[in-house]
Amino acid sequence: MRKVILLVGLVAVHLGGFYPIWGQTCTGTLGENIFADGDFGVGIANIVPFDPQIAPGYIYQTNPPPNDGFYTITNDIGQWPSNFGWAQIQDNSPNPFGYMMVVNASFDPGLFYEETVTGLCENTLYEFSADIYNLIQGENLIRPNVDFLIDGTVVYNTGNIPENFQWNTYGFTFSTAPGQTSVTLSLANNAPGGIGNDIALDNISFRPCGPEALILPTSVLTICPDGNPLQLNATVQGNQYPTPRFQWQTSTDQGATWTDIPGATVSLLTISPLSSGTYWYRFLLANDPANLTNSRCRVISNVKIIDVVPKFFTVVDSLCEGRSYAFGGNTLTTSGTYQDSLVSSLGCDSIVTLNLTFLPDPGIQADLELNDPSCDYLDDGTILLGTISFGNPPYSAFLNGQVISPGLVDGLGASPYIVNVVDRFGCSFDTVVFLQRPPPFSVELGPDWEISLGDSIELNPTGSAPIAQYAWRPDDWVNCVTDCRPVWALPRATGNLTIVATSEAGCVAEDSIFVRVNAVRQVYIPTAFTPNDDGLNDVFSVWGDFPSAQQVDELLIYDRWGGIIFARTNMPINDPTQGWDGTAGGKPVAEGVYPYVARIRFLDGQVFVRSGSLTLVR
Repeated sequence: MRKVILLVGLVAVHLGGFYPIWGQTCTGTLGENIFADGDFGVGIANIVPFDPQIAPGYIYQTNPPPNDGFYTITNDIGQWPSNFGWAQIQDNSPNPFGYMMVVNASFDPGLFYEETVTGLCENTLYEFSADIYNLIQGENLIRPNVDFLIDGTVVYNTGNIPENFQWNTYGFTFSTAPGQTSVTLSLANNAPGGIGNDIALDNISFRPCGPEALILPTSVLTICPDGNPLQLNATVQGNQYPTPRFQWQTSTDQGATWTDIPGATVSLLTISPLSSGTYWYRFLLANDPANLTNSRCRVISNVKIIDVVPKFFTVVDSLCEGRSYAFGGNTLTTSGTYQDSLVSSLGCDSIVTLNLTFLPDPGIQADLELNDPSCDYLDDGTILLGTISFGNPPYSAFLNGQVISPGLVDGLGASPYIVNVVDRFGCSFDTVVFLQRPPPFSVELGPDWEISLGDSIELNPTGSAPIAQYAWRPDDWVNCVTDCRPVWALPRATGNLTIVATSEAGCVAEDSIFVRVNAVRQVYIPTAFTPNDDGLNDVFSVWGDFPSAQQVDELLIYDRWGGIIFARTNMPINDPTQGWDGTAGGKPVAEGVYPYVARIRFLDGQVFVRSGSLTLVR
C-alpha cells in the first residue's frame, strides 16, 4: 500500500545528531526498481482525470494549477491555462506523455510520499532516490527542502533545492540489518507552504545496489555466422559481494523480456556458433543463491549486443532501361537473377543473390517556370520546379549537379542551368534552361551648364526604360520624385547635379552633369527715402535679384550718436512692408542722415554685409 502526503515545517533531526545534507548514491550497478509506479506512468491526457489516491493528506485537483494543499498528476505544465508563474516543464523522461506529480505545499506538516517495501534481503545495500524540481523562481520565496526517512527516522536531507531550472536527483544508500526483510520509506517536505515551496516529483526509485557488473567491452560485437564458439566474461569490480553468484540471461525481443540460460551460472559464458541475427545478453549478480532468485536483492549488468552478419543476402533492385548495374565485377544491362560471393571486412564469406529488373523509361516530365534577373547587375532570377509527372516517386532533383528540393530556387544570375529530375529507379528528366540578362538600364540628364547664381535650368532626363522614381543629389536643388520630365533645377553653387533613377522593374541608374554657377550678387539699397505717406518711396528697404539674394538676415538703423533706432531680422528681400518707415518708438524722426548696416544672405549660403548712410527727407 502506497501513501503520499506532504510534510511542512518539520525540524529534521535523528538520534545521535543532525543528519548529513548530501547522501552517498550507488557507485556500482543497480537492480530493478522496486517502485514500479515511481515514474507515475504515461498518458495522452494532460491531467490524470481521476484521483490516484496517492496523497491522503492532500486533495486531488483536475483543474490546474493546484492550490495550497492540493496536488495534480500531469504530463506538461505548459498546457495549463495558468500556473502561478511555475516553470513550464514536462516529466523527467524522453516520453512526452510521461506523468509527474505536482504539489502545492499545504500550511500543515505532513509526509508527501510513503511506501512499505517487503520481500527484501538482509545485509543488502539499497539506493533510495527521487527527482525533484523547484517549480517557482524568484527572490524571497520559500525553497523546497526534502527529508528522506527510513522507518520514520530522517537519514538524509536534500538541503534547499536550488532555483536552477532543472530536475535534481537526490538519494542515498543504506544496508538492511540482519534478519530485516521490510522497510518503510518516506519523503517529507521540510519547508513551510505559502509563497514558494512548490515542487514537481518524478522517478521515485528504490533499487538494490551492488558492485559494478560489466560485460566488456560494452560496444556492439559484430561476428561472422557459424564461426568458433564465443566467450563472454562477467567482470565484477569491487569486493561488496565476497561470494558472487551469477545467472546469465538472453533476450530475443531487444530487451523487452529476458530468459535464464540453463546452467549459465558462472562468470564465463560460452556461446555456441550463432546463425545470422542479433542477440542480447546480460547477467544477474547477487551475493548468494537465495538473493540471486529474488529480483529485489540482485543487480543487473549492462547489455551486450552481438550482431551476426547474414551468410546469404538477397538484393532486389530495379533500374531504368539504359542504365547499368555493377555487380561481381560485371556491368549488368538486362533483367535477371545473378549471384556472387564476397568476403566482408570481418572476413565473413557471404553469397549475394541479386534479382535485377530493368524498367521501361516512363518519360518523366517536369514543369519549370523561369524568371530572368530583374536587372542586369542582379542575381535575383528564379527557377520554379513544379509538378513532376509520369515517373515513380520519390524524386531527386538537381540544378547544375547540386541537390535541390521541388519548389522555388532563387538567387540565380543570368546563365545556362542543367536541370535533372531522377525517379526511384533512375529514370530521369534532363534539360538545359537559360536565364537571360536584361538590357542595362541607363539614364541621361543632358549637357553641362554655366549659369549665374539664382538662375534655374530646365532638365529633361531620359531613361532606357520608363522611369518610376527620381532622386537627386544635392536633394535641395530639385524638388521632384515622379514625372520629372521636364523639371526645373535651382543650383546653389558650382558642382555636380546627379540624378538617381529607378525603373519600373526596380533597376537603378544614375547620371551627373556639371553646373558652373557664377556668383553674380545684385543688390540695390536706396540712399534716401521720403516717409510722407504719399505712396512713393515711403519705406527704406533692401532690394535684390531674387532668388540670388534670398533674405536680409539683419537690418540695423542708427541715430547720429550710434544708438539703434530700428532693427529687423530674417527680413524677406524686396519686401517694403518689412522696411523702416522713418519712426522710432512710434514717433517720426527728424530729417537727416542715418547710418545703416544690412547683412544679406544669398542662395549659395554666403552672407555679405553692406553699410552706408541714407537721407531721410520729409
